[in-house]
Amino acid sequence: MTTHPPFRILTVCTGNICRSPMAERLLQNELNMLTPAIFAVESAGTAAMVGSAMEPTIEGFVRASGASSEGFSARQLTREILDRQDLVLALTREHRSRIVELRPALLKKTFTLRELARVLPTIDGARGVHPGERWERAIPLAMRARTMHRSAPEDDDVVDPYRRGDQVFEAMRQQLAPAVQALVEWEKTHA
Repeated sequence: MTTHPPFRILTVCTGNICRSPMAERLLQNELNMLTPAIFAVESAGTAAMVGSAMEPTIEGFVRASGASSEGFSARQLTREILDRQDLVLALTREHRSRIVELRPALLKKTFTLRELARVLPTIDGARGVHPGERWERAIPLAMRARTMHRSAPEDDDVVDPYRRGDQVFEAMRQQLAPAVQALVEWEKTHA
């Protein structure tokens, strides 16, 4: 039996204490329930609050979803971290631009989370193959599909709730959680 390395996904926001850790932990938890040990989801920030724990409201959202917040520590996005990724999910278009500035070769593997959630369901995933291979095949198709499934630019971003009120945190949750779920549902449909 051949062993496959994990398919590596990185989520990126600014401080790495709100949006990207929530996306990381929700996505990892849901994918582990489908196919344990196949995906390795991590996060980083373009201006990370290095060493910080998740913001408490975000930690509550993560735990309420059934995922774990244990052991989280914010880290700065680096070229070295980017070099190890198979897919990079930015939380805004600005983050996506920063990622591509750091590693231009990742242009074809970088989406905003909401953008990929919008286009991935239009892609027919390869069945009967290793999940990592299915995602590797889907990424170039999703890249092409995004030009056909455009939306308003702000529909690609997840609002930053840091130091803002409960309504903004809830708006962030309502943008982020369904996008994560769309990716998981695609994998579940094609598994």
